Amino acid sequence: MVTKLKIRQEGMVVNAKEYLSQAFNLDQLINCKLEQVAVLRNQALKVTSVIHSDLVQGSKQRSPMENTLVKLMNLEQEIDADIDRLVALKQELKDFVAGIDNPLYKLLLELRYLNGSTWEEVAAILGYDLRWIYRLHSKALKDANRILSSPEKRCT
Repeated sequence: MVTKLKIRQEGMVVNAKEYLSQAFNLDQLINCKLEQVAVLRNQALKVTSVIHSDLVQGSKQRSPMENTLVKLMNLEQEIDADIDRLVALKQELKDFVAGIDNPLYKLLLELRYLNGSTWEEVAAILGYDLRWIYRLHSKALKDANRILSSPEKRCT
């Protein structure tokens, strides 16, 4: 039984596709932040520090390198928190998908939403035509929506 479903977003119950897509979206966000980290690291290597001998006592101006390093550290902390959320979310989604009775639907949803496989990869793995995979996906989502809409699964 799934106990902590995050099926409400901004006060509205989301459908199965939106619910299952959360992990992919969070993974994309993490990848975007990792690219930003690479840019900041590159900037940190290029920044030269300037030594000012006439600093006014009490002024707390940071050097460009220090600013870049602070941004880098903050972004890395955000990424760590996002990764923790992603791991927890994937476990939650795995538990949700495990509640689907049809093993083919279950496998399709795991491949697409938990493993991040493309539709072409899913079709190749399952040995079906791409158009049939789309039909199976539609049926799997209907089954997942049924589970999401059942009162015992809904979080309040």
